Amino acid sequence: MRIVLFGIVFLLISSIPSLMAEEASMSTAESTPVSAEAATVHVVYVDRPEGEEPEAFHIRTLSSVFGSEDAAREALIYHYKHSASGFSAKLTPRQVTELSQKPGVLQVVPSRTFQLHSGNVAAVHRLN
Repeated sequence: MRIVLFGIVFLLISSIPSLMAEEASMSTAESTPVSAEAATVHVVYVDRPEGEEPEAFHIRTLSSVFGSEDAAREALIYHYKHSASGFSAKLTPRQVTELSQKPGVLQVVPSRTFQLHSGNVAAVHRLN
């Protein structure tokens, strides 16, 4: 029972960055010009920085790819601080390649959203 609840909570929490990205893209879709490379949401796992705030490290790392702090802040979606060290951001394929080679970056993976197949969890697990 606890494992099932933990799994459901994990899936819901892991979908937050994608939901936030969809909301942000919907609000800026009309004002943003279409570029040759479409930016998609990626999760960037990094070494936990020593002696530096994680948010500052994330912005500094992204700034080295985007060219400015403002552009990095605009692309940044979420900071992971507790269960993992990293952040999610909107990145083009070129930016993913460049960011993957930066010191302290462990892995850059596309963000995924998982859908539950049933709204009736009690019936699926025979809890009623």
